[in-house]
Amino acid sequence: MQGSPDDQLGFAPDYDSPVPYMQRTRDYYTAIGYTTPYRWAHYVDTPFQPLKKSLTQSRVTIITTAAPYDPAKGDQGPGAAYNGGAKFYNVYDGDTSKQHDLRISHIGYDRKHTTATDSGTWFPLPQLLKAAAGGRIGEVAPRFFGAPTNRSHRVTIGVDAPEILARCLADKVDVAVLVPNCPVCHQTSALVARQLEANGISTVVMGCAKDIVEHAAVPRFLFSDFPLGNSAGRPHDIESQALTLELALELLEHAPGARTTMQSPLRWSEDASWKLDYNNISQMSQDELARRRSEFEKQKEIARGNRAA
Repeated sequence: MQGSPDDQLGFAPDYDSPVPYMQRTRDYYTAIGYTTPYRWAHYVDTPFQPLKKSLTQSRVTIITTAAPYDPAKGDQGPGAAYNGGAKFYNVYDGDTSKQHDLRISHIGYDRKHTTATDSGTWFPLPQLLKAAAGGRIGEVAPRFFGAPTNRSHRVTIGVDAPEILARCLADKVDVAVLVPNCPVCHQTSALVARQLEANGISTVVMGCAKDIVEHAAVPRFLFSDFPLGNSAGRPHDIESQALTLELALELLEHAPGARTTMQSPLRWSEDASWKLDYNNISQMSQDELARRRSEFEKQKEIARGNRAA
């Protein structure tokens, strides 16, 4: 018999598993000079709110970490470098009956493997409207909500999540679909989902960072093993986006209890080596790390000015 034992047995390479974003992030920031490890939110108990009514009678909203496009805030287009000036620091909402130009230049998505040319991969409002038109859900709530990607657990838990909850209650929301993009986005969405669930609103997180979401212990998680920035499906692939939302809706209906994870059967590509790239210091030179530290400091200053304004 020819080939390696792995080939003979049909094993996948070890790197073809969910990207370890928590460890990658810790190692990366240590390598660029920030030696205090970030404390990722961690719970073992999880609130769980079963659907109070069938999805065909439910009012559903979206909670996103994407930001409304503002031409005054620099490059926010496809392929834009990280843009701290485009960050937002307060909960916002938008009318779901209108089209919106939401972008992700302000967060750390996978810029090597995500083109950011199709907002359908991070803001599934078109698919949700189709689900309502087809009777799959009762209706789309009048507003969707934007959650700031705050690294402070206290601010997210004590300020932003209660504000989103209040707006959801005002709109009589039954179900919330949360769609994060970057590592901290996944933590933010998990913390918001927990608070909504504890207050009677059923939730599902659609995401790509499995370790972060499960570490924070959410009620329901649909995991897509895709590069960050594609939580709602593949770009320019309507069937993929429709399937991803449908899987999230099925999870809402059939999760047997808290901490239920469903993995999408879709693969990003046959070649899984993309998983080796994101913030992987073993693939960066010292010059590259120094450049990234300088850029990070510059973006922090921009973000501080934006927050103060």
